[in-house]
Formats: sequence, structure tokens, C-alpha cells
Amino acid sequence: MGWRSQLSTSLKEGLSPVVDLVYPPRCPLCGTALASQSGLCSECWSEIEVPGEPACESCQRPMGSAAASKSTCCFACAKEPPIHDGIIAASLYNDASRKLILALKHGGKISLAPLLADLIASRMPPETDNIPLLVPVPLHRWRLWSRGFNQAALLASELAKRGKGELLVDGLVRSKRTPSLGGLGIKERSDALSGAIAAQSGARPVIKGRHVILVDDVLTSGATSNACAKALMDAGAASVRVACFARVADGGISA
Repeated sequence: MGWRSQLSTSLKEGLSPVVDLVYPPRCPLCGTALASQSGLCSECWSEIEVPGEPACESCQRPMGSAAASKSTCCFACAKEPPIHDGIIAASLYNDASRKLILALKHGGKISLAPLLADLIASRMPPETDNIPLLVPVPLHRWRLWSRGFNQAALLASELAKRGKGELLVDGLVRSKRTPSLGGLGIKERSDALSGAIAAQSGARPVIKGRHVILVDDVLTSGATSNACAKALMDAGAASVRVACFARVADGGISA
């Protein structure tokens, strides 16, 4: 740890009592008093559903034991294999994870990013020799200006702080403004994203030959992650995995 990190840690520790006095720690989901500013209460922790086994090895969608005994991939992935090399999901999309995502993305509670990143990091395998690039799913510039931040970039930055990879925050660009994908079918989602996402020209030399982890807050149908993975592979990425906080099991819900 460098002296800047040590100084930052010391300042945070020194100011914690003051922050706790002015802003008493509360669970971000239910408002229950907590001992510290990070985390959830025990009851809300129990509502976060972590992906279990058996699950599809490609998309981490839960599978019944009978289906898993016949194949390691779900029907959707067997029919149309995803472009990426697998999904790392911290949780399955339910009421609890949805509230956290909406609070971060639309409620402006960016202080939740470290918590969500901690949960994603806990599901990621230890990286050894090949340090991956952490590339966030991009927002169109108009949406970025209106929201003020890219939640995927916040998560990617927090993952980099946790030693999960090298941050490349502007690796991808969304050049075409796309409509909300909620309620659209698979083909309509794919058509809406056609030509919308590409690798930044200046980032291509950095991406070429690297293993990439694409970071997002929630994964629904996989249309956006596939568009991003294709752009990264076109730029020469050796592989692309997707890391997200919540994975929608049926692909039919949008945050």
C-alpha cells in the first residue's frame, strides 16, 4: 500500500466518528440502525439471493437438477451461445437487489458502489499472472450528462481498488442513443443496439490481446453485454467475461 492509500485510510478512520455522528449509519434497504456506514442489516442480507448450483456455465442462469444432468448449459445458451466467456454475478435479481440498484442508479446514492463492488469481488476468482482489464458498460453521453455518473464505471473503479483488474474506464463508447430495453424481445433489443457500441479508437491498442472483464450493475437479456463483448473482441480482446451485481434469471426484467 502506497503512502497516498495509507493517508486516505487514516483520514477515513479519523473522520468516521464525526460522519457517524452527523449521519447515523442506516441499512440502505430498510433504514435499520447499523454499527457502521457500510453493509446491510442481517435481515436484509438474508434477502440477497446469491447464485447457486446447478447453474448454466455460460450465463449463470439457475437450472433444475434434471436439466443440469443433461447439459452444463441452459437451453438459451445452447441454442445461441453468448459471445462472452462467462458471467460473474454477485446476486440474482429480486426485490432486495433491485432496490439497491435503483438507489445507486436513479437515486444517486453512489455511496452504495463500494458495497455492491464488494459483493461482486467476492464472487470473482483470484487473478494470478494475467491481470484483466476492467471495462464498464458505457452510457450514451446524453444519459451520462443527465445522470451525472455511470454506475458501471463506479463499480469497475471499486473493483480495481480491490485488486481485481486494471481499470480502462473509457474502453467502450456508446455512440448511438438507445431506447430503454425493458419490455423488448430478444430481436428488438439486438436491433436497438446494432452499431451503438464500439471500442474507443485510442483504447484498441490497450485492449488487444488482453483478458477483459466487462462490468455492469445488472444483466437482463444479455443483449447489451453481447454488444459490448463483440466490440471488445473486434478490438482484439483475448477473452471477455461479464461481472455484474445482479443477474436476472428470466431475462424479462429491467432496472
